[in-house]
Amino acid sequence: MAEYTSNAVQEIAIGQNVLFTEAPVPCNRGYVLHREGSGLFTLRGIVNNCNGCFARYKVSFGANIAIPTGGTEGPISLALAIDGEPVPSSSVIVTPAAVDEYDNVYASIFITVPRGCCYTIAVENTSTQAVNVQNANLIIERTA
Repeated sequence: MAEYTSNAVQEIAIGQNVLFTEAPVPCNRGYVLHREGSGLFTLRGIVNNCNGCFARYKVSFGANIAIPTGGTEGPISLALAIDGEPVPSSSVIVTPAAVDEYDNVYASIFITVPRGCCYTIAVENTSTQAVNVQNANLIIERTA
């Protein structure tokens, strides 16, 4: 299991990724690769000698999100993305009543990585405007 966090408020532009600055529980086995301060994570399909095998990960994300000062009231959203493509079932949407009013969001998905392959994951702003993100937390668990 690995955990990555970022507590400071970040303003995430449309289509950009949430950045993670700390690794309280880093992956020391080489299954998850991350450069501190980046929003990209590489999940590796490392398995023992087994044809047709895969590595399965549970990826969970939680944070507080708000419309930044100067933004327009309306729905805002984030989603987990695989290789740059947001996964619709992981989309989290909130509609704050005012600017700088935070709501808590959470999403979780399973990702199956074929043997010898790698997938890049991120948390992407899928809104039509910038979004403030605070107390971001990403947990990656190898389940199989």
